[in-house]
Amino acid sequence: MKAIVDCNNFYCSCERLFKPHLDRKPVVVLSNNDGCIISRSNEAKKLGVEMAGPYFKAKPLIEKYDVAVFSSNYNLYGDLSWRVMETLRIILGRNNVEVYSVDEAFLDLSIFPPNELPVIAEKIKKTVETWTGIKVSVGVAPTKVLAKVANRLSKKYVQQYKGVMVLNSKEKIIAALKQTEVGDIWGVGYQYAQKLKEQWSIYDAYQLSRMSEDFGKVYLGGVVGSRLLRELKGIPSKDMEEELVTKRMIATTRMFGKPVGNIDSIKEAVATYTSRAAEKLRRQHSAASVINVFVVSKGENHNVDFRGATSSKSIILPAATSFTNELIKPAVALVDKLFIEGTLYKKAGVILGGIVPDNSIQGNLFVSETKNCERKLMDMIDNVNFSQRDDVLKFAASGTTRNWKMQQNFISDRYTTRWNELFEVK
Repeated sequence: MKAIVDCNNFYCSCERLFKPHLDRKPVVVLSNNDGCIISRSNEAKKLGVEMAGPYFKAKPLIEKYDVAVFSSNYNLYGDLSWRVMETLRIILGRNNVEVYSVDEAFLDLSIFPPNELPVIAEKIKKTVETWTGIKVSVGVAPTKVLAKVANRLSKKYVQQYKGVMVLNSKEKIIAALKQTEVGDIWGVGYQYAQKLKEQWSIYDAYQLSRMSEDFGKVYLGGVVGSRLLRELKGIPSKDMEEELVTKRMIATTRMFGKPVGNIDSIKEAVATYTSRAAEKLRRQHSAASVINVFVVSKGENHNVDFRGATSSKSIILPAATSFTNELIKPAVALVDKLFIEGTLYKKAGVILGGIVPDNSIQGNLFVSETKNCERKLMDMIDNVNFSQRDDVLKFAASGTTRNWKMQQNFISDRYTTRWNELFEVK
């Protein structure tokens, strides 16, 4: 049996954790640059606040009902996510937990007798909520897809199921599938859902589960569709996956706080993003041989050209490296090739590719010994920045004022990762 643990309205739950007066009150969290709404409490949903809608459009409704608004606080969310996942690992062991996203994890419950699963699921939910303060829902079923179905229904009918649903019989599975619209199935997107309804009159998950695997292969994306049909029938086809420790590509990108038309500001931003990408690179003991830099221009008519045009350039390095200074120099040089005078830019980013293990890099006989030992300097910078935070040590190319930084007008404190912002109990 598989289970999925899903944190309820995760970003909003993180903000509420240290502001208990907001419990059962409408709360929303905004995306980077305070642009769109990316998380809503149930109370905000009932008011009609749209998910992924622009903040400026929802602002009249938000102000009318005194909805609490927060900028994204990824330091806080990342730490609380780690606490939730670590709690699950302590309960079940690391090999039985697959972190699927920042607020979701699949669990392998095959180590427990089937008749004990309702009690086990309740215990998992209670333990996570007690240890972390984050509310979660738990869905248990023979397959991952059915577990997602169970989890969704446990949240939709929370009064009935109390956030826990266990599909441990054929009758329960059929009943759950009949309550699930075809567009709400994990792996069935909007276009597929419309196609299933219009061409084959398939409106719920039960009707889809009665179709053949060949039907899924032909009309739902090949092998992926075939696996989806098997999972709906209760046949496991998606195994537990190990956490991807070594990434094959590392990217750092941010929206600017306001459109930027100055090349020096864009170079500062690119240097800063390169530094952060290099830190991630060293954290997994890797080196990169390809750098890609891109910039996104601000469209002349924001209502028509919302995304803007993207321009990018890349360079292959003579040798793979993880040293920040060796990555910043070519990255900043690419900005000169991308920048067009008179154009306003709203976003920039750096992508490191051609990633290899750093212990595979050969030392250079034709440079001084200190040059080959720069990794020690990088480690020292990383340790200081990790302990002191906020880039205490940085390269001059990253700038000092950083007027291009994204807007965070409603940011809360980083209660769990900053000494001077720790939550105070009076």
